[in-house]
Amino acid sequence: MASKSSLNIVVFGVGAMGSLFGSRLARVANVTLFGHWPQQIAALQEQGLTVMHPDGRESRHTLNVTNDLSQVPAAHIALILVKSYQTERVMSEVTQVLRPNGIAITLQNGLGNLDQLAKGVGQKRAVQGVTAQGATIVEPGLLRHAGEGLTYLAQSSGQERQVARAAKLFNKAGFATEIVDNADSVIWGKLAINAGINPLTALLNVPNGFLAQDEKLQRLMSAAASEVAQVARAQGINLPFADVTSKTTEVSQATASNRSSMLQDMSRSAPTEIEAISGAVVRFGQSLGIPTPINKFLLWAIKTKEAGLLNLSLEGLQAELANI
Repeated sequence: MASKSSLNIVVFGVGAMGSLFGSRLARVANVTLFGHWPQQIAALQEQGLTVMHPDGRESRHTLNVTNDLSQVPAAHIALILVKSYQTERVMSEVTQVLRPNGIAITLQNGLGNLDQLAKGVGQKRAVQGVTAQGATIVEPGLLRHAGEGLTYLAQSSGQERQVARAAKLFNKAGFATEIVDNADSVIWGKLAINAGINPLTALLNVPNGFLAQDEKLQRLMSAAASEVAQVARAQGINLPFADVTSKTTEVSQATASNRSSMLQDMSRSAPTEIEAISGAVVRFGQSLGIPTPINKFLLWAIKTKEAGLLNLSLEGLQAELANI
């Protein structure tokens, strides 16, 4: 094995994606995971992380993880993998540990995270990323890696060296990573897929693949994703795939056993990222004069279910949508 880089990477977030990226990057650099999930932190400190791979293999990883910021080294790279609604809160922690010439990379779901990141660390140190990796926390300390997918890092003027260095480490760790000059296309592409898959799986408590097996659900998934594509086109943004319907179906099938991040949140009564996904689509649609009725309904339904006031069956969901 090649020698480790001397760079310090701090991963903010100890959930599925933070644990996945942290476990692989720890093979190629000095990695510290920082977060506030007590059960997960305790499990990682006491027994390490077990990863169940897509091919059936299992691997064990000893990770440096803490909830004490004083134990976190100065970071060359801060990797932000908390939930979108936690971005503003985590900024004070990121700014305390990020080196003056370091970069902070967001690989989070939804829209608006880069703006929050830039407010904390400055435009020159904030980097937009997008990843199609899929992972689920089965229980604290046990991670199921649902499937591989490309990761993109968008570079701005003055960031080229740092972004290239980060991409090299990601690729060395096994994350196929490409550098792009403008992330809008891949951000909105991922948003379309998330808007199609995540809310429906969370509402019905089903894995991703279930949506592609039911004709009516497949149409709903496609309709939600198509609204995102329309809003993107109105801004002059072309998605990175030609057919949003077939792409969303393809992703749901490729990650058939995966429980979406929104379903994972809903299952443990944690807040979801619905405002940064369906909510963002609705807000952009309103500002552009583009109707987004499916995303508007999904936004309402998830928020109502989060409040404990909604429990929809498939038939109930179809009945509600018939009124739109």
